[in-house]
Amino acid sequence: MFRPWRLRGGAAAGSDGFRPLVVGIVNATPDSFFDGGNHPDAESAAAHGLKLWEEGADLIDVGGESTRPGADPVDVREEIRRAVPVVERLVAAGVRTSIDTRRPQVAQAALEAGACAINDVGGLADRRMIELCAWYGAGACALHMRGEPSTMQAETGYRDVVWEVAAFLQGAVDRWKAAGLSPDALALDPGVGFGKAVRHNLALVAATARLRERFPKHPWYLGLSRKSWIRNLPEAGEGTDRLAGSLGGALAAAHLGCDVLRVHDVAATREAWAAFRACREGNA
Repeated sequence: MFRPWRLRGGAAAGSDGFRPLVVGIVNATPDSFFDGGNHPDAESAAAHGLKLWEEGADLIDVGGESTRPGADPVDVREEIRRAVPVVERLVAAGVRTSIDTRRPQVAQAALEAGACAINDVGGLADRRMIELCAWYGAGACALHMRGEPSTMQAETGYRDVVWEVAAFLQGAVDRWKAAGLSPDALALDPGVGFGKAVRHNLALVAATARLRERFPKHPWYLGLSRKSWIRNLPEAGEGTDRLAGSLGGALAAAHLGCDVLRVHDVAATREAWAAFRACREGNA
């Protein structure tokens, strides 16, 4: 059974725990690695989020700052200008929404607008993020990343990537627990693609079951959708759009117990999982 993720307003679980939660990605940015610039204003970004919701997303994750490798930081006011109006529109339409940010000011503005969770690539290292979750009753996701997006791919030296990522996430768990917050409200993300070489990404996906067992009270969260390292996998064709590789990785992670999948392609991911499960179990 897949673990539910407790969010502001109640727990979320896919099909009563028989499939992973699917989080749809909305990048209200001009420079995100896959779809940057596709949604140049709040209206078009919110329309895309509503489309993903109608395709069956359990949550829409809105970001106003690109965290692709090499990305430069964005001014806080600009990040709020990009992301918060999208959150407002989606919440008004009845869409469950999280905010993808590492800045407390942005997180607070989004929570005021009705967001139900914070997706923090900073791993909740800033104690104000946890304080906001406590105040608003919000869920959170803590992600492992070394350094900043602009420098993270220069910091890929690991002796044991699985152990080091687990140790980092344990710190987030300890801070969350010290604040007296419910463990099932904190999801953990190993940060595939964030300061890792291809071999590290593969090792972390392969270790999903082991890592999930280490953190038995927390939903396990993974985002590998359309990431550039997929093109370096065997059989990836020249000029691949990385959709097939994304679906393959999502199925592998879900089969190993990953509770939450963050994806660009909601309908395709849900269809792939449904087919995988039906073939495995021999019924639809």
